[in-house]
Amino acid sequence: MLVEGRHFTADVDARSLGHKSLAVNLSDLAAMGAAPRWALLAIGLPAADARWVEAFAAGFFALAERHGVELIGGDTTRAALRTISITAIGELPSGVALYRSSAQPGDDIWVSGELGGAALGLRRPDIADAARRLHWPEPRVELGERLRGLARAAIDVSDGLAGDLGHLLERSQVGAVVEYERIPRAAAFQSAKDLERDCVLSGGDDYELIFTAPPSRRDVIEALGRELALRLTRIGAIERGAARLVIRDGAGNLVPHGGGYDHFREP
Repeated sequence: MLVEGRHFTADVDARSLGHKSLAVNLSDLAAMGAAPRWALLAIGLPAADARWVEAFAAGFFALAERHGVELIGGDTTRAALRTISITAIGELPSGVALYRSSAQPGDDIWVSGELGGAALGLRRPDIADAARRLHWPEPRVELGERLRGLARAAIDVSDGLAGDLGHLLERSQVGAVVEYERIPRAAAFQSAKDLERDCVLSGGDDYELIFTAPPSRRDVIEALGRELALRLTRIGAIERGAARLVIRDGAGNLVPHGGGYDHFREP
């Protein structure tokens, strides 16, 4: 669900919002290895603005067509603020779904793409590359499908690396050590170093995939990244023990992190 004032501003570009509304839901399917098939759209609007709706629909259906998604229903109502709720439905063969609960000690931890760019775009909309990451996220649909039988566990980065990896650790009842210097980050941080750590570890809206896999599959995963022309980076390892995330810098010092975004925590 995306709510005006919480997830986007009143003056957001309607086409980009249509794209993002569907993209964030396709990302959830990708994190389970599912192929997207259908979507239901419920939308609340303060007024029947035909031009706004047309632009929103253009962004939505352009992404839907790319991934073979059919809009099969939903609802529309008047609302004080624009509110968009999409239910995306996918398919995958029996027994190959990726879950948050399947990570095992010894697994490598991988992440796709780069992290922190979207959070930087929220704080620094003047940085064009970062703003684009915020408003035009790319769901890793093909990667998710190709990770079937290759990865053990996966989750998408919607509320920040520390928070979402923490969810995976909790469900799998394991711990993890991550090397901060290995985490791929947006080049835009060269001009915003003071925001880097918070955006990279706790910033949301990246919609990249975090996944775990046995070390024996490193070569295959690296080859997959080259084939998809997508950066896949090994950032740490799963360990035995309680669901605790440890992040260390290049000198081995602990890097503090505040977890991920919490919708009900006051800023």
